[in-house]
Amino acid sequence: MRNPAVLTETVGHYATGDRGTVDAAVDAAARAFSGWSAVSPRSRAEALSEAAAAIDDEHAELTLLLTREHGKVTADAAAEITNSARTLRYYAGLADRVAHERVTEDFRGRIIERRVAMGVVAVIVPWNYPVLLATLMVAPALMAGNSVVVKLPDYAPLALSLVLRHLAAALPSGVVNVVAGTGEEVGLALTTHRRVRKVSFTGSTATGRTIMRDASVNLKNLSLELGGNDPAVILESASLNSIMVDELVRGAFTSTGQVCYAPKRLYVHSKHFSDFVEAFSDAANRLVVGDGRDPDVRMGPLNNAPQRQVVTDLIATSLREGAQVRELGQFSGGDMSDGYFVRPTVVTGLSHDSPLMTQEQFGPVVPIMPFDTEDDAIAMANDSEYGLAASIWSDDVDHAFDLGRRIEAGSVFVNIHRVGASDSSMPFGGFKQSGIGRGHGVVALEESTEIQVLADRVDMQQQLKD
Repeated sequence: MRNPAVLTETVGHYATGDRGTVDAAVDAAARAFSGWSAVSPRSRAEALSEAAAAIDDEHAELTLLLTREHGKVTADAAAEITNSARTLRYYAGLADRVAHERVTEDFRGRIIERRVAMGVVAVIVPWNYPVLLATLMVAPALMAGNSVVVKLPDYAPLALSLVLRHLAAALPSGVVNVVAGTGEEVGLALTTHRRVRKVSFTGSTATGRTIMRDASVNLKNLSLELGGNDPAVILESASLNSIMVDELVRGAFTSTGQVCYAPKRLYVHSKHFSDFVEAFSDAANRLVVGDGRDPDVRMGPLNNAPQRQVVTDLIATSLREGAQVRELGQFSGGDMSDGYFVRPTVVTGLSHDSPLMTQEQFGPVVPIMPFDTEDDAIAMANDSEYGLAASIWSDDVDHAFDLGRRIEAGSVFVNIHRVGASDSSMPFGGFKQSGIGRGHGVVALEESTEIQVLADRVDMQQQLKD
């Protein structure tokens, strides 16, 4: 693995597997399942809490490793490690929900409704927030009593592999298993394996489609949190001030825009449009770009060469279409070609069917477009194959909530739209091609189980005959 901010710097090495590796990992998980699923929820919670404490103990080392292998700034890497441990503790706190059974009993007999673990769950992790997104998928699966096989991301596997080592050490042997390798071989082997009962995946819509197709061979359960092209709508009733602008800049450029629910299309009322573009551009221009280990840096490089190519192609297409493109930010030193850097970029003058408006850029390039009426804004916001998240900005919060009900997205935020707007307790997922199912919160725990009914209720039809 090389540091995406300094391509000459080797961060570490990791071994990749193949179909045989997957078979061994799934077999180990299947053998461990019966014992782990029989462990009490309280004991499972204690194991997750023990792993969280081990992560806390190595917080500084994990933060540095994540910064170096991913490219994100130190503060963002530190928050990711912290929130991963918090996620484990959050699900440990739901032990009572796992043990709950619903009993209905009357003169006809008894019905017991319970949730039971599925079996082996495959967890396929993306590279943008590898540690946090892995724990958000793994923790509910484990707390529900499943065993897991985790596929590491291709581009940022190192910190996560250490976190999973702590998790595996706190649990019985075989409950947590880790594999690495290409999606074409290792991913396919997992999604088609007959002993894998569920696949949890966070990542691109294109890969989600592939997983859905492959998993259909043996009708696996699926949780797919996929791409987004997330609109932010700034209403006429919004106060154009530094707090709002800084919030949107933070949302758009945190982790170099590589956030699934970052604001990726900004729609601004025509009354505010010119002033907003200038204020947003000025704030973006103050961002210091460089190596995430530098305490003055606020935005690092993109994580990998293919993603940098996607972003630069979208910028080039926008220029060919005649858009106004502002490349901003202050580079901290050295040569930008030493890493996968792209400056914070603001684009105006696009048509609504431009690729930058219709595709998920997943990078630090933000298109801004004016609107005249709220109906126009809602129509443009919903004119997308995606529906992961969105935001409404207004001084009239109640009106913003009402308008948010018209947005076709799984999460609609009011006067905030950045990392931290959602948390572990809030159900999260998308409409349309942004996914299937929901993660986070109690719902993720429920989606890691099957419902079983036990009943001795007398048949009413037979009773009437008697």
